[in-house]
Amino acid sequence: MNKSRIIYFVIFLSIIFFGILSRKISFIPLWIGDFLYAAMIYFLVRIFFPLKNALAIAFLSLLICYGIEFLQLYQGGWMVELRKTLLGRYVLGQGFLWSDILAYAFGISAAFVADKTIAGRK
Repeated sequence: MNKSRIIYFVIFLSIIFFGILSRKISFIPLWIGDFLYAAMIYFLVRIFFPLKNALAIAFLSLLICYGIEFLQLYQGGWMVELRKTLLGRYVLGQGFLWSDILAYAFGISAAFVADKTIAGRK
């Protein structure tokens, strides 16, 4: 495993920790969790493609986040049951919100800038 993958993995785990923590602290706005979710997706994709162009990673991450959000419009029985599980709720979410789309865009943008800053120091 190369050094950049380890760094991205540590960032990924840190974001998960802060994302879960953000849901437990009542005064933190809910959109922060969506912002962190998008940043987490960015760094997850980055783990698998550490040498890929950061802009391509941002675009792919945005497609993944938007795809999952629009998938929330589907209310098939098996999908509703899957969303009732802890993992299903964290990964797939509960319901579609336009505000989540905006939070994802900002989260991925922040992750992109952070990634470029990290890459610039190498």
